Amino acid sequence: MITQSQYRALALALPEAVESSHFDVAAFRVRNKIFATLREADGRAMVKLTPDQQRLFTETMPGVVSPVPGGWGLKGSTLLDLAAASEDDARHLLEIAWRNVAPKKLAAGR
Repeated sequence: MITQSQYRALALALPEAVESSHFDVAAFRVRNKIFATLREADGRAMVKLTPDQQRLFTETMPGVVSPVPGGWGLKGSTLLDLAAASEDDARHLLEIAWRNVAPKKLAAGR
């Protein structure tokens, strides 16, 4: 299990990551592009994966990740169950999501 505060700290530890609000969720961005969110009211977390990455992780991490319902899920938005995820799981998924949206030069330096 990972707490909301641990998830937030992992997201903000990534290069140039900042937190801002996006509707009713905390959004984690790199150079103004969202790579993850956290809905504090119910503890739902989201990471922005590619559809292929999403398929891989839903198969290899059942019960930990699942597609966001609807169109966003088809594009790779993936729910992360904080109660089922380890800190290592969350760190790994956040790093992948960050790389997916970070500028190539910035991601190359990581």
